Amino acid sequence: MESSIEKTKCLIIGSGPAGYTAAIYASRANLKPILYQGIEPGGQLMITNDVENFPGYAEGVMGPELMADLEKQARRFECDVRYGLVTKVDFSGKPPYKVIVDENKEILADTVILSTGAKAKWLGIPSEQRLNGFGVSACAVCDGFFYKGTEVAIVGAGDTACEEATYLSKLCTNVHMIVRKGEMRASKIMQERVLNTPNIKVYWNSETDEILGEKTVEAVRIKNNKTGEMTTIPISGFFVAIGHTPQSEVFKPFINTDAEGYVLVEPGTTKTNVEAVFASGDLMDKNYRQAVTAAGTGCMAALEAERYLAHHS
Repeated sequence: MESSIEKTKCLIIGSGPAGYTAAIYASRANLKPILYQGIEPGGQLMITNDVENFPGYAEGVMGPELMADLEKQARRFECDVRYGLVTKVDFSGKPPYKVIVDENKEILADTVILSTGAKAKWLGIPSEQRLNGFGVSACAVCDGFFYKGTEVAIVGAGDTACEEATYLSKLCTNVHMIVRKGEMRASKIMQERVLNTPNIKVYWNSETDEILGEKTVEAVRIKNNKTGEMTTIPISGFFVAIGHTPQSEVFKPFINTDAEGYVLVEPGTTKTNVEAVFASGDLMDKNYRQAVTAAGTGCMAALEAERYLAHHS
């Protein structure tokens, strides 16, 4: 297979808010970055309809439109935005580091910014995907406002699910929390918060059988996995909070991650354990997972890459 080698000062891997923001800053610093968009250009915002909490969009914006604007801004400053998937990296030794794209294109990069994000875990039922963006969401903080004054359901049993259920309880009339086992895995304090909130009803030993509705979510049918009993609950929104999977597999031979796979960075920075490799966005942030915080860390990564190059030129 024909191979080609290319050299760059700054390689950005991933094209969500973090990647594109890093591209904007790196381009304006004259680093002439190359950005590879990956398998899902634009990331999770490509399946998000209304974004009302990204600064600068007073009337809100569609997720795909926001990502198109960020890409356009990166291209305006002459970032080399490319289609392609990073399939292998070699971060051993000192920079420049070898990065393989689509298994045959070799890039040698003086600095690398990792912005591959994290994917929400889904239940895997057809109605969940069919109604995704039409009442089904994986982010209560992002989309909860649209269900103000209505009844919603949330599935999950960890700290994130408890936190999101509590958040929704302040906006919605009732929150129906679906828990697969007879107990939660969340911390005691988070469990107590949920159980002491009057408008959160917990359904123990229950699983989602089907999300009902033609064009938008109208109800959820749940099954008690002990008795087999089916219950249909009228709702307007259905939130999945069973975790995220960081897209870090290709980097793991070299980059330190936590038990869940989130890239570890030096506190207050985007520096990884590997010199000249920086991580931004949801790949390294499991607490906030917002477009604006991802963009902020993309800015930090680009500034740190620029400083690194200034000191090592």
